[in-house]
Amino acid sequence: MSPSALRLVERYIEHLRVERRLSRHTESAYRRDLTRLRQYCQKADFIEWTDLSAHGARRFAGDLRVQGLSSRSIQRHLSASRGFFRYLMQHRHARVNPFSSITAPKAEKRLPKALSVDQVSLLVAVKAKDPVAMRDRAMMELFYSSGLRLSELVQLDLPRLDLRGGSVRVVGKGNKEREIPVGRLAVSAVTEWLPFRSEMAVRGEAALFVSSRGRRISTRAVQQRIQHWAKKQGLDTSVHPHMLRHSFATHVLESSGELRAVQELLGHANISTTQVYTHLDFQHLAKVYDRAHPRAKKKNRGRRPA
Repeated sequence: MSPSALRLVERYIEHLRVERRLSRHTESAYRRDLTRLRQYCQKADFIEWTDLSAHGARRFAGDLRVQGLSSRSIQRHLSASRGFFRYLMQHRHARVNPFSSITAPKAEKRLPKALSVDQVSLLVAVKAKDPVAMRDRAMMELFYSSGLRLSELVQLDLPRLDLRGGSVRVVGKGNKEREIPVGRLAVSAVTEWLPFRSEMAVRGEAALFVSSRGRRISTRAVQQRIQHWAKKQGLDTSVHPHMLRHSFATHVLESSGELRAVQELLGHANISTTQVYTHLDFQHLAKVYDRAHPRAKKKNRGRRPA
């Protein structure tokens, strides 16, 4: 492809970074997906992006299936390509979007894996005797207390935390800000961490959680620390930050049944995203139905005469 066509990808990625404030993880995913599209176009000897037709876009989607990508991954590739061509049209580098009519295969619905309440309790029961352990316990308590995304926790600045009021303000996907309650145990853990943070953080660092070097902690470091404590605390399963968010959502929904409230707490734009947590086995549903529905209860008080 021409150098100018390749530069358009970088300009689009920059647009996403500045305008939509995507996380580095999401930015990397977009770059990988568009790199695959570029490789497909180069293999077809396309010079400009306008050389790609709707037929070519369908062949690209077919190639992804042949390569063995999952339905979810194909969906993401097509979404990235569709968004890229929308950008090209807005800036008059293309007249049509060849991906506008391409439908992705339906992704299989996988239930998020959640820890039990006892497993979470075991994980966060860290005997914190040093600054790093204090920090890690506070991070895990806040994860589970408020259902934060990994990116939200890492980007959280100290002024956005209201320990007295028991709340935190985070900036989620789409640059949307929301306020979330912080539980008593999380407030206590963060409060214990703050004096050590003051000693560790370099001057001018606003991050609530910092590394041993005094700078904002990285997402990779958080993942590694949670895996470390899961093993050290004797959990029989691999634990990652998103699992604590899943556990938060599952446990709150099981206790309250308030799907809309959980949607707001998680920062989901669509209720359909939250509904994945509503999966219950049929036996449980049957018991709830029998207990709650006025015409479901079977009372053996004798049969009425015919």
